[in-house]
Amino acid sequence: MKKTLLALLGSAATIGTAAAQVEIGLKISPSITNLRAASVGDELQNKSPKLSLGGGLVIDYFFGQNYAFGTGLELVGKGGKIDYFDDPTGKRIEQKIALQYLQVPLTVKLFTNDVATDTKVYFQLGGAVGGVIGARIDGDKYYVDQVGNRTKASKHVIIPDVNLRLGGGIERQLGQSTKLLAGVSYHRGLLNIDRYFEQTLNIQDAELKNSEFMLDVGIKF
Repeated sequence: MKKTLLALLGSAATIGTAAAQVEIGLKISPSITNLRAASVGDELQNKSPKLSLGGGLVIDYFFGQNYAFGTGLELVGKGGKIDYFDDPTGKRIEQKIALQYLQVPLTVKLFTNDVATDTKVYFQLGGAVGGVIGARIDGDKYYVDQVGNRTKASKHVIIPDVNLRLGGGIERQLGQSTKLLAGVSYHRGLLNIDRYFEQTLNIQDAELKNSEFMLDVGIKF
């Protein structure tokens, strides 16, 4: 009886260890980002996207053969070009806003069986939480408005951000534990990050939200 119990416990431990496999890697992530700008009367508008570059740590915690909890640590660029109506001058003013975020993804990754030799397709759904660690407006850490008021660029936005993400890609096995990965994803910011246009310029219901299309290229070890 005792031998049978020990055998069962040993089998359960082996299965648990196999199911709880952790894969760790690094990635680089070029992206196209923009700010979804809106306000009453279209005083604040989105103008154009910008190119950004990021990267970070990839951690996949497998709780089944083809199912994983995907997390890690990402340093990413966000922002875009917007314009707004400046009441004192009666003109529309452009701003290029560049933001840098440190964020943690919280996603589920679903893998297919091999679609080609040592190659799987994956789908990813979830989100990320993070915060601003750097900001520039028109390439400067400080912004000077049309009447000479000077403010720090990072004070124009709130620190936290939360986004939803949807994506997919492929992984190719190169060796016993080495894999190459490539994927694309869309990230949609949920929080209004503005704390300048409504508070300082009195633009009614001013809203800025992040959006990104991201390409991930990396390697797992």
